[in-house]
Amino acid sequence: MTHRPLIAIPARFAATTSALRHAAEVNARALIDAVWRAGGEPVTLHPHAPEGTTDPAEVRARLSRFDALLLPGGGDIAPHRYGAPHIHEAVYDVDDEQDAFDLELARQALASALPLLAVCRGLQVVNTALGGTLHQDMGGPGHEHRNVRHPVSLAPGSALTRITGTDKVEGSCYHHQHVDRTGEGLAVTARAADGTVEAVELTRHDGWFLAVQWHPEDTAHEDATQQRIFDALVRAAREAA
Repeated sequence: MTHRPLIAIPARFAATTSALRHAAEVNARALIDAVWRAGGEPVTLHPHAPEGTTDPAEVRARLSRFDALLLPGGGDIAPHRYGAPHIHEAVYDVDDEQDAFDLELARQALASALPLLAVCRGLQVVNTALGGTLHQDMGGPGHEHRNVRHPVSLAPGSALTRITGTDKVEGSCYHHQHVDRTGEGLAVTARAADGTVEAVELTRHDGWFLAVQWHPEDTAHEDATQQRIFDALVRAAREAA
């Protein structure tokens, strides 16, 4: 049987999960399925950062058991994490423990060159971890990218173009925030027609890394272009193992 690399995916806290009767930690089925189809073993990682702080050594030790990390979508990052003095009224689902844990995961994965795929909030986490900032709200209905599919143009010669085999994809989006100032070492490699940053890559990095603002898992079951993103992550994890 072919070895399935272990892909760590931090769970999201869910307040209401009626079938389980209690609050739970969850990951999107579509995300899990996309990793499994690619040949990976998706493993839920418990978000642990009591009082909004993390022990870098603990996070490093926990990550050392895995072959790759996938930072998924979720709620907004607390604006103070990227130095914003005020909180926009549209900011929602902020969880300080989740923020602290995800940010430290990103730092440790990048420092150790662990293969890392960041999706939606995940891209914003990486950008924040590297000193970048976010637009807290894109302007409400008609401007935000919630529950829409739209064309995304990929930069020629980028890793994303090589992975997908095309210079344009149809991105399934659900976000009202996006990158403002890019973090240190990040280069924009995809944009929507309105200029929204849709992907970033590291200009100098020893490991495999990709971050996209849209949700490739939404359509990966029917769109081979989107599935190739997960295939590339698992392939990199297998090679690094």
